Amino acid sequence: MTAVFGVDIGGSGIKGAPVDLARGVLAEERHKVLTPQPSAPEAVVAAVCEVVRHFGHQGPVGLTFPGVVVDGRTRTAANVDKGWIGLDAAGLFRQALGMPATVLNDADAAGLAELTHGAGRAEPGVVLVLTFGTGIGSALFVDGTLVPNTELGHLELRGKDAERRASSAAKDRHGLNWEQWAGRVDEYLDLVEGLFSPGLIVIGGGVSRKHEKFLPLLKDREARVVPAELRNDAGIVGAAMAAARAEG
Repeated sequence: MTAVFGVDIGGSGIKGAPVDLARGVLAEERHKVLTPQPSAPEAVVAAVCEVVRHFGHQGPVGLTFPGVVVDGRTRTAANVDKGWIGLDAAGLFRQALGMPATVLNDADAAGLAELTHGAGRAEPGVVLVLTFGTGIGSALFVDGTLVPNTELGHLELRGKDAERRASSAAKDRHGLNWEQWAGRVDEYLDLVEGLFSPGLIVIGGGVSRKHEKFLPLLKDREARVVPAELRNDAGIVGAAMAAARAEG
């Protein structure tokens, strides 16, 4: 089929690239721009168009979004402007790009990529993919099937959203060293492990490229805890996979 493009929209950056779907890797080096502040829909759409046009791409585009996405509509917006809530985001991108567009939750996209091409390949049972970045994203799979839009970063931990305590951004915001942050991550993993009893937990997001600094500091638990293999490219790859599936 025509080349498929993936875009990963985050709270701090928007990055994209054409994707080799057969191998689950970027076909070219990704292009990244800063997420506009404020991250109102029209500003983010313009930034996405800049990323896609950087490659001269023509064809389907898959896009991740940091919030709940149902049938292309964005229902929540935790780390971007509240103007996204209730929008037909897929229609908005389709019109602006002049190409087929598919929108899904950012962590769900990363999870699809990891379970197809990465650390969760052919893994049976319950698998939880967690992305640590501006917030905490989650993708829950049962025997390879996605349970979409779990948004487990918003579980309550010590009276507030868990991502306010244990995200990568929280580490930076509070000036935590790796050991201190690992303690908070452990507390969060205790919470989700108690709820879902996964056999495997995959840790992704930008911080996964430094996994050797904190994964060895985590305590032993029933679930195996491993770093994402696609690192921070997982969202781009998963977005392109979703676009290809939508095109049939």
